[in-house]
Amino acid sequence: MLPADVLRQVRRLHLRARRLVQTLLGGEYHSAFKGAGLSFEEVREYQPGDDVRTIDWNVTARVGLPFIKRFVEERELTLLLVVDVSASTKFGTGMLTKRAAAAELAALLALCATSNNDRVGLVAFTSEVEQFVPPNKGPRHVLRMLRDILAFEPQKTGTDLAAALDYVTKVQRRRAIVFVLSDFQGTGYEKAFRRAARKHDLVAIRTTDPREIIWPAAGLVRLQDAETGEQVLLNTSDNTVRKRFEELAAERAATLMKLARSSQADVIEVGTDGGHFDALLGFFRKRDRRRRHG
Repeated sequence: MLPADVLRQVRRLHLRARRLVQTLLGGEYHSAFKGAGLSFEEVREYQPGDDVRTIDWNVTARVGLPFIKRFVEERELTLLLVVDVSASTKFGTGMLTKRAAAAELAALLALCATSNNDRVGLVAFTSEVEQFVPPNKGPRHVLRMLRDILAFEPQKTGTDLAAALDYVTKVQRRRAIVFVLSDFQGTGYEKAFRRAARKHDLVAIRTTDPREIIWPAAGLVRLQDAETGEQVLLNTSDNTVRKRFEELAAERAATLMKLARSSQADVIEVGTDGGHFDALLGFFRKRDRRRRHG
């Protein structure tokens, strides 16, 4: 039995995400991710304005009037949400923690998929894959996924992104849209990232917090690694220390962007300031423009 506060969070997140999908995101998602192709639906009589390239000449010759073939999009897509639930994602100094921002994005993506009759599944991982929900359809399935994302208590604290990506490559045999929601603070995942990108349409959603990028001059600060427990004492009043901190953050971001470009994958940058909805909407529109213009 889930605690009452978790159930309230699930309902609140579901209602908020559903409103956003119904008013705007659902159509943007559909435009950004088209189906695998077209399938024949019917033959009907030609009408002014129809594309002459769709004329069915066999039927036209037999009937004596121009008829065209009508096709519909083969929509059946599979969306897989690969969510980092390691200890580092619990951090947040903005409106949300990184995990909460990821949960809201996962809810939006899951409901977008459901509203377009696509299948959606979940992989929750730390230093190992801790939960797998096979892709499926329907509102009850989405509610179960939202519950799992919000209430799931991982057994491990570390992160192994390579293991998660290799797991996806193994269990998801058919091509899918794979969203990886993580802070991407781990290392050694480059080869697995490339393998997954070759097989699937891979989108990396990197969650960050302002304090992981810039530190104010606040004197001596003791920082602790949430995953290893290792502590370090930083003198944030030292300009050199703050500058090096920012450089390391910039290097991590640049490394992921370079890897994504070489793998033909996409990256969405989101923070804990509550602007993740706009980031997702902007990504959908960018994908749609890119698809339409080749």
